[in-house]
Amino acid sequence: MRIYAPWEKTFRRISTPFEHFLHAQTTTGVILMFMTIVALILANTPLTQTYADFFHTNVEISIGSWELSHTLHHWINDGLMAIFFFIIGLEIKREILIGELSNIKVAILPILSAIGGMALPALIYMAFNYGEAGAKGWGIPMATDIAFAISALVLLRNRVSPALVTFLVALAIVDDLGAVVVIALFYTNDINMISLALVFVSFLVMVIFNRIGIRMVLPYFIVGLFLWFFMLESGIHATIAGVIAAMAIPSKPKLTPLDFTNDTRDLLDKYDNYPVATDCTMHDKQKAILTNIKDRIIAVESPSARLEQKLHLSVGLIVIPLFALANAGISIDFSSVGDTIVESVSLGIIAGLILGKVLGIAGVAWLAIKLGIAKLPEGSSMSQIFGVSFLGGIGFTMSIFIADLAFVGNAELIFQAKIGIIAASLFAGLFGYFWLRFVAKKAD
Repeated sequence: MRIYAPWEKTFRRISTPFEHFLHAQTTTGVILMFMTIVALILANTPLTQTYADFFHTNVEISIGSWELSHTLHHWINDGLMAIFFFIIGLEIKREILIGELSNIKVAILPILSAIGGMALPALIYMAFNYGEAGAKGWGIPMATDIAFAISALVLLRNRVSPALVTFLVALAIVDDLGAVVVIALFYTNDINMISLALVFVSFLVMVIFNRIGIRMVLPYFIVGLFLWFFMLESGIHATIAGVIAAMAIPSKPKLTPLDFTNDTRDLLDKYDNYPVATDCTMHDKQKAILTNIKDRIIAVESPSARLEQKLHLSVGLIVIPLFALANAGISIDFSSVGDTIVESVSLGIIAGLILGKVLGIAGVAWLAIKLGIAKLPEGSSMSQIFGVSFLGGIGFTMSIFIADLAFVGNAELIFQAKIGIIAASLFAGLFGYFWLRFVAKKAD
């Protein structure tokens, strides 16, 4: 009889990759919320100067006469966030190859809804800011924070169908892809063509690694570092290197599932040929067999799947919380919040993330279903799609990221943008959750 500690059964429960993804995003959402609150507290107490000075501390990497020097804030936004974008790239690749986006009949609804959920917010924002200094921020309300949105939906548990959760995940992945394209094309400085050519060469080397069958992660990591550096020097935002690198990571395992099954059975049969030791030790041959089995377990999982699973936790516990701590801390003069929130940048973001996302996601979904182009996710209703469209209005992480790119060097516009993002995300998240919790019902 096996005896488990009270917590062991939870940790021993077998989760599918998709369930692991949901758990990781939910954990990230909770930690992200906590760190946002911490950042806001630090920025609005006597510690505000210490907080600002800390993230403006210069961090240097030097080899001989060569030197790379940036503030801690810059290293987080351009360095650590490249790992976050690497995860996004792996998620996009997985969804396209074997996920919900691999079946066009299933994918058409979240794809169309995501496109609507990006286009309408941008247009509404421009309606508020056309011809003004804040016009460059049109990309800010296009984004959806996948961690916060999925966290809200997962908290509803059996009140929403699994198909609705899948719809939101697919929508958010397409949204992330759109955000990456927007950042690469429209939020780029002057391009250094030599550095950009070296980015292409680095990517080509990684593709060659893939094609010749290299499944070790280390070679990809080393070339990926060069790719990131060349991207940093090219003028295109360095985080895009994460997405590009993800596209080159092998998605096919070294060992097929059938070969793994047959090989493992043979090895277990050999393992059983040796007597069971009474002193909890094993025969040397048994140890060698177990090592062989462990190698095959690694070989049957693709490098991209392995990296995605392993990096989710570190990104969720370190990268995203640090990003929130470094970027969400805005010093708020509550007596002037009313004036700030009616500025065109703030209003454009609020209207875009709330009205634009609802019209774009739910409106396009309703139209596609009425025209027979797509169908509702199984077990869900149009009322639930309406609630999910509000969750799509939680722009937080990516919206703040784009705001910093759009208004670089303009502290006033960045402040207005962050006020709008926080206000809109808070309203959209709470309204979407309570609508799905108390109003919307699952389909019969």
